Amino acid sequence: MAKIRSLGILGGTFDPIHYGHLIAAEYACHNYKLNKVLLIPAASPPHKELGQVLSAAHRYQMVEMAIKSNPRLEVSPVEVERRGLSYTVDTLAYFQGKYPEVEFFFIVGADSLFFMHSWKEPERLAELCRFIVVTRPGYKIQRSEPALSRLPDIIWDRMLQMEIPGLDISSSDIRQRVAAGKPIKYLLPPEVEEYIFKQGLYRGDKYAKR
Repeated sequence: MAKIRSLGILGGTFDPIHYGHLIAAEYACHNYKLNKVLLIPAASPPHKELGQVLSAAHRYQMVEMAIKSNPRLEVSPVEVERRGLSYTVDTLAYFQGKYPEVEFFFIVGADSLFFMHSWKEPERLAELCRFIVVTRPGYKIQRSEPALSRLPDIIWDRMLQMEIPGLDISSSDIRQRVAAGKPIKYLLPPEVEEYIFKQGLYRGDKYAKR
């Protein structure tokens, strides 16, 4: 880590991780010349009930499998090992304190902007990092959008927009497909697909309805 000058942070439940996550990480690495991207599975995401999320151990293992062939991607256990709810600002503050010479870039989907004002200390978060906002092809985030009126000015000032290929893949759809007995091949890495079926994950009615 001593030689690293720019580091991407991609957090999430990764329930499960899929190619959309991996493409966002890889594009961010390339487009913004990041030395690495840390993928950080949330232990207890504040916006979801704990019973709705697969165990952190399974989700961490799937991320580890998904990125093993890419040396620029790394999984971090910082939120899994930390007790309590997983807040992004706490995670960035931890890394900023540990590596004060590193510039941090927080990679986030465009949809998150619509409720980022409700996150824990969003202004402080913006002081700790820049934002790489992932968008679909042809979509440009406009500051004039009424739904984004509560987004703090500092976030707009620290925002970079990054377009990636339009992949209609979501973790919720993958969970529902597994529960319904439908194929998930080519939606996520084969190692993750194999792990899901070997471990019997995402079975039962509760996943079919999510």
